[in-house]
Amino acid sequence: MNLKRRIIRQIEATGPISVADYMAMCLFDRDAGYYTTREPFGKDGDFITAPEVSQMFGELVGVWCVNAWQALGTPSKFVLCEIGPGRGTLMKDLIRSVRRIAPDFVAAVKIHMVEISDRLTQIQQTTLAEYQGAIGWYKQFADIGSGPLILVANELFDAIPSRQYVKTKGRFVERMIALDVDQNLVLAAGTGTIDQTLLPPAKDIAPEGSVFEIAPARSALMQEVAGRIHRERGAALLFDYGHLQQGFGDTLQALSRHSAVDVLHIPGAADLTTHVDFYSLAQAARAEGCKTSATTQGEFLIAMGLLDRAGALGQGKSDAFQDQIRADVERLAGPDQMGTLFKVLCVTDPATHTFPFEAK
Repeated sequence: MNLKRRIIRQIEATGPISVADYMAMCLFDRDAGYYTTREPFGKDGDFITAPEVSQMFGELVGVWCVNAWQALGTPSKFVLCEIGPGRGTLMKDLIRSVRRIAPDFVAAVKIHMVEISDRLTQIQQTTLAEYQGAIGWYKQFADIGSGPLILVANELFDAIPSRQYVKTKGRFVERMIALDVDQNLVLAAGTGTIDQTLLPPAKDIAPEGSVFEIAPARSALMQEVAGRIHRERGAALLFDYGHLQQGFGDTLQALSRHSAVDVLHIPGAADLTTHVDFYSLAQAARAEGCKTSATTQGEFLIAMGLLDRAGALGQGKSDAFQDQIRADVERLAGPDQMGTLFKVLCVTDPATHTFPFEAK
C-alpha cells in the first residue's frame, strides 16, 4: 500500500491529522518517506543545496569554523558536528579547506555527523571515505561526545515538521489534513486552538484565513543545541530559508524535480517544507543563556571572502570556467537567488564572539 493510501486509511480510522503529523509521515516514514527512500539532492534530485552549488560554500564555512575555534581559545580537543549532512558535500569541502589553513584545528577535532537516514548515512560515508577513521555517525544530537562544540547545519530546520493555525471566525484553530466527499486529501480547519501569547502582536487585525506557523520540534532541537553550547562552550552556524521576524503566511510547499507541486498530491515523493522562523529559533537559544545574531546568506558569504575565493578559483582558467564561477557566486549570494531568501543564525555561549556576527 502506498503512503497516500495509508494516510487516507488513517484519517478514515481516526479522523483528520495535523499538518505536522502529515509532514512527518511524508518525510520520515520508514518504508515510504521522502528522506528515507529517495535521493533528493543535486541536479538529478528535487533540489540543489548551497554545498552542491559550489565548493566555495563549504570552504567558507570551514574558514568560519576555524575562526570559531580560535574564539573558543583553540581547545586541544573539541567536537565539530554537522546535523543533517545531506550527501556529505559540505563536510568534505570543509575538511579539505581547514586541513590547508589550520592543521592544528584538524589535530584537535573530533567530527560527529548526526543523520537519521541509514541510506543517507551510507552516501555520506562514501563521500567522506578518506576521512572515515576521523568521523563518527550518530542518530541524534544527544548522542554526540562531550567538549567544546562547533556545529553547522544547512537546510536542517525547514525539514522538521511545523504546525499551522488558520484564522477562522476570529479564532486561530489548527489546520488539519482531512478528506472530502470523494476521499481526496484536503486542508481543513480543525477545532484545536493555540495559546494566544504565542501569536504575533498583529493577531487581532489579521484577516480571516490568515495562517500562522509554529514549530515546537524546531525550537526543542534549538534549545538542546543551545543548552549544550552554554554548558560546554561553543558556537553554531545554521543556514536555512525563512524569515527573521514573526508574521503570518502559509509557507507549506512541496518540491519535485526542481518544480513546485501540490502539497497533497504525492506524499512521500516530494520534498515538503515550511519556511524557518529564525526569530523563534533565536528566542529558544537565548532562553538557554546563549547569544544570537543573524544575517542573510549573501552578506555572510561576502564577509567571509566569497569574492576573493571566486577570483582565486577562476585565475588562469578558461572563460567558460570563470563564467561558471560567476554564476555560482550569483546563485549563492545574489539578492534575487539564495543570497536574501536564505538566512544564517549564529548561536554562541556568552563569552564567545565570531566574525562577522554582532552579538545580541
